[in-house]
Amino acid sequence: MVNKLKQLAWSSVVMSIVACSPSIARQVEVHDPVMTKENDTYYVFSTGPGITYYESTDLKNWQLTGRVFADEPSWARRVAPGFGGHLWAPDVYEKNGKFYLYYSVSAFGKNTSGIGVTVNETLDPDSDNYRWVDQGIVLQSVPNRDFWNAIDPAIVEDDDGTPWMSFGSFWGGLKLVKLDDDMTRLAEPQEWYTIAKRPGRDTNDDANPGEGAIEAPYIFKKNGYYYLFVSFDKCCRGMDSTYNIRVGRSKNVEGPYVDRDGKSLNEGGGTLVLEGNENWVALGHNAAYTFDGKDYLVFHAYETADNAVQKLRILPMHWENDWPQVNAEDLDRLTTNLIEK
Repeated sequence: MVNKLKQLAWSSVVMSIVACSPSIARQVEVHDPVMTKENDTYYVFSTGPGITYYESTDLKNWQLTGRVFADEPSWARRVAPGFGGHLWAPDVYEKNGKFYLYYSVSAFGKNTSGIGVTVNETLDPDSDNYRWVDQGIVLQSVPNRDFWNAIDPAIVEDDDGTPWMSFGSFWGGLKLVKLDDDMTRLAEPQEWYTIAKRPGRDTNDDANPGEGAIEAPYIFKKNGYYYLFVSFDKCCRGMDSTYNIRVGRSKNVEGPYVDRDGKSLNEGGGTLVLEGNENWVALGHNAAYTFDGKDYLVFHAYETADNAVQKLRILPMHWENDWPQVNAEDLDRLTTNLIEK
């Protein structure tokens, strides 16, 4: 956690320097990016104080837009006494003319966690109807009660238009839960599924995350399948990070999800999509989108030459026998630029 907070704090310093020095070319430095589009503008939201977000019209040159929360949510420290001020791993989802921004409150390595949601009619801060209205907690995990962790939310609608939220890290794996129609509460009666997990836990302590390093689920509908992207191994360790992106698929949103070899993601399966290399020590926490008929994989990658500082990457995604593919060479070719607004 110390490394992650240091990196995020340094990112804030760098952004301030860049704002005063437009001649310095910097890339966009984010953790856990998600993206959406309103009119002709793309927006990326990421982990940080208040949830930081950026805007672009070309997916390459980005400006810092601001923060979703001016302060921390009122309930944050009640749920997570070790909360350090950074809101984690957002997801943004548009439905019926509203933008729903889901976010996590937690402390590193603890399942004293909660997922909340705030709603806005627009993402443009210059609009007259720009106003985030926090709806509070959607769900909460409690040590010694829950064998799961309430972080890393991501929304998907099934073929019937029913909204679901995937979430989780470590512990008993990744979960899927049905939401009600207003997108801010769990549906009743509640409906839960375990959609991915890894062996390797060496403890029976429900308050201990164990060694099952899996997190950041994201479900993407394509080709008649639901594709479940996950991140394996360790994030946020600087040059010791080992993060990598895996995938499985299912004909049903609730699973079971299997990889290309037919191994269940509930048994540690997961086909490799992208991993670190000489120039990028590790990468992960992805989302997937279709914009203007093109598919993209969005994630953060730790740059070796910059002492593993995390950079935003938006790579084209194509398909081979209905399995997602990205070109690792695009990690170096498709950079992101942070520019003065």
